[in-house]
Amino acid sequence: MPPRRNPTLRQRRIGAELRRMREAAGLTAPQLCKALGIDRTQVSQMESGKVGVSPERLKSFAAACKCMNAPLVDALEDMLQDRSRGWWEEYRGTIPDGFLENAELEKSSRELMIWVLTHIPGPCQTISYASSVFGRLIPPLPRHELEARMAFRVQRKNDLRRDQKPLTAFIYESALWTRFGGSQILKEQLQSLLEDSEQPWMTIRVVPFDVSTFPGAVENLTYAFGAVSELDTVELESSRGSIYLDAVSELTSYRTIFGRTEESALSESDSRELIHKIARTL
Repeated sequence: MPPRRNPTLRQRRIGAELRRMREAAGLTAPQLCKALGIDRTQVSQMESGKVGVSPERLKSFAAACKCMNAPLVDALEDMLQDRSRGWWEEYRGTIPDGFLENAELEKSSRELMIWVLTHIPGPCQTISYASSVFGRLIPPLPRHELEARMAFRVQRKNDLRRDQKPLTAFIYESALWTRFGGSQILKEQLQSLLEDSEQPWMTIRVVPFDVSTFPGAVENLTYAFGAVSELDTVELESSRGSIYLDAVSELTSYRTIFGRTEESALSESDSRELIHKIARTL
């Protein structure tokens, strides 16, 4: 089969873990090719996610690299064997690939933590609120693209609710006051957020204005926990799209950031009380 032109987030992550495995063993790509008895280009293609890797090849790769991390190898094998077509693929070519990768990351994680400063977290947004958030873009989105993004957002939200995997959202207080679409839309959004906070699998905590400082960089973040800690992923949201980080040092840094954010946030009950208070003022 010809190499993939656009590997998915999952395919790229498998390749990145293979590269780390090889580098930890101190092997060059040509040395590993020789050990595995394969063509020189195959290792680079596997490590970039451009060609598929069978479970047998994964085990041979790990053995040649003397990788003794059995839980990681088993988790990678599970990722390889999951060949199901994600629901988000029906939107490919219609909306930016970054949105699809967000959904893929959420689906593959076992738990999510979110930290947002500028708006209500995507998984908690009502349709009217989400439409107002997308509607603020300059230049405005064409109507057909806005409708596609909204349909995608609804399906993504429904998928998270169906799976009910643990989700913790830390929200800076300013996001609770920012009136995307006007006061009525925000009031409906806050009421919906309060309903979400009562779900057993969802935790909503507000970081108040009077917190002394933010830990780490100021940006919207998602920390997705993988099947094993080595497969965790951090997503940094920006106006130019998402950036995904998975280096060990980066993961350690962002786990610390989320830990300090948790220390700064109000309790769940105090967060609900503050949301109620803001909603009553609208």
